[in-house]
Amino acid sequence: METGDPDHGRRSWHERPGRRRTAVALIAGAAGLAVLGAVFVLLPGVVVDHDLAGASVDPKDRLSAVNSVRTTLLQVVGGLVVLFGAYATWRQLRVSQEGLRATQEGYVTDRFTRAVDQLGSDKLDVRIGGLHALWRIAEQSGRDREAIISIQAAYLRTHLPWPPSGPESPAAADAPINDVAPLETRAADAQVALTALGVLCQHREQSWVNVSATDLRRADCDGLWLPEVNLDRACMEAAGLYRVNLTQASLVSANLRHADMKTAVLRRARCVLADLRGARLVETDLRDADFTEADLREANLRKADARGAVFRRADLRLADLRGADLSTADLSEARLTGALTGALAGEHTRWPADFDHSAAGVVESEDPGPEASPLLQPPGMTRAVPRLQSLS
Repeated sequence: METGDPDHGRRSWHERPGRRRTAVALIAGAAGLAVLGAVFVLLPGVVVDHDLAGASVDPKDRLSAVNSVRTTLLQVVGGLVVLFGAYATWRQLRVSQEGLRATQEGYVTDRFTRAVDQLGSDKLDVRIGGLHALWRIAEQSGRDREAIISIQAAYLRTHLPWPPSGPESPAAADAPINDVAPLETRAADAQVALTALGVLCQHREQSWVNVSATDLRRADCDGLWLPEVNLDRACMEAAGLYRVNLTQASLVSANLRHADMKTAVLRRARCVLADLRGARLVETDLRDADFTEADLREANLRKADARGAVFRRADLRLADLRGADLSTADLSEARLTGALTGALAGEHTRWPADFDHSAAGVVESEDPGPEASPLLQPPGMTRAVPRLQSLS
């Protein structure tokens, strides 16, 4: 005779989770019904009897009072059910939103990874596609904007170093500017990166972007936002910088010869030792900018607002200062004169109160009239820039 296993029934019960859950649900349901029965059958009578405090009333009046209590309890329970349903719906919506957000973030991460991979392609169109993809991601995802700005800046520094390095460089460092193709022609991907950078920087959070020592000759920067950007030692010769925002930018030792900077904003910019020979700074905001030891020969500063600007030891020979506001500028040791090379000034030029421009050798000249609108001129990217005529 075999001996029975006393734990067989217990193991069989625990090994059947479906039956256990069903039993627990039935017990919980029965308990809930019992509680509801007590609440709606017994509790109303107890409440009415407590309120009556043993007073004798007609049975019909007592039944009416009990029914009123039951109605109130039903309304309370109904309200609780509605609140619970609303809470459950809210929780479900939150879970759905979190799931959707996680899915979207995964999708953005995948797009981000693919776009970065495209930047390493040997094909120009693939690299341009990757840059545009990153640009679009940055506009849609604020969390990725700062990283993409850094990637765009790094792309410019690594693909367009100044001076150019390697035999594959499209333009040698000593090539005449007339022989250098516009940036969008010789490096279309770099022009896309620069444009994206100038658009995204308008809403960036980081305070500094490094684009120093880059080859941006004949680049199209018109209307871009590049405040607090480090452009030290960058070559931006003959670049189109019309209405560009360079507030507090650093342009130390930058090459800006023949750059078109009309109506640009260089407020508090650092242009120390910058080469601005032949640059067009008409109606440019130069307030509080630092041009210490900068070369501004033949630069056009007509109607520029240079209040508070520092031109200490700057070379301003042959510069056109007609209509410029230099009323609070620092012109100490600035070079304004030379044999047939004095700076031009007109009756509307405003000088510092203690500055004798006649003794400084400034040449008085009549105002030739308003500047032609740049919108009526050939664009800066395609116009033939004259060879530099400044004195050595």
